[in-house]
Amino acid sequence: MNDVIGSALLGLIEGLTEFVPVSSTGHMLLAAHFLGFGASSKTFEIVIQLGPILAIMALYWRKLTYVFATALSDPASQRFITSVLIAFLPAMVFGALAHDYIKTVLFETPKLIAIMLILGGIVLLFVDHVAPEPTVTDASSVPFGKALAIGFFQCLSLVPGVSRSGATIVGALLLGVSRRAAAEFSFFLSLPTMLGAVAFDLFKSRHDLDFGALSNIGIGFVVAFVSGLIVVKWLLGYVSTHSFALFGWWRIILGGVALAALYAGF
Repeated sequence: MNDVIGSALLGLIEGLTEFVPVSSTGHMLLAAHFLGFGASSKTFEIVIQLGPILAIMALYWRKLTYVFATALSDPASQRFITSVLIAFLPAMVFGALAHDYIKTVLFETPKLIAIMLILGGIVLLFVDHVAPEPTVTDASSVPFGKALAIGFFQCLSLVPGVSRSGATIVGALLLGVSRRAAAEFSFFLSLPTMLGAVAFDLFKSRHDLDFGALSNIGIGFVVAFVSGLIVVKWLLGYVSTHSFALFGWWRIILGGVALAALYAGF
């Protein structure tokens, strides 16, 4: 496949799936397995993730600027920053401890990814129906205890196919956070989580990094940024009036097709 087309396609997959509860990692790994859309370098795989991160920063730049500018004087800003950092801690610890096993074993198991997509879809459909009435409707006001619990839910996403956003949104819904607030808190939590993961990956892979194909990296990054920005804006409007059932069914269908194809020898 043409490197430019492949880079753009991988960027599109990353941007479209990073913030919706369908598992961007699962989609990327299945695309690599079935369609040969693997990244041309380790550097590409790592750097492309910065596109969706930048999309969140661009969309929420006013809020983020205000929060950090008033972090020393405004108790609300302090609570918001603290709640996000508390939620980040479990994944930081477990991710660092299990990094090598996840990357070398779990990432190389397409059947596990397909099964996790299916199970995650079923869980998402179930939780969407049994979640309690929301008591938290503002992502900036998630209590510390709930934030920590959401952080432990996020650890489930260390298994490829589970979905980082899916795990955090499911956890938030079960804890009484509204759909929109759950999605937004997942966005904010993605900033330290993904930045930390990218930094850690860069450090672990520092001897294997190759910036020779800067044009392909740039294409993937830009496509991931633009598509991520579009998806985030769309998702906030969608979950304000709809359930997460669409994503649950998509996971089940994709996982089922992938599992059938794997058992068929593809």
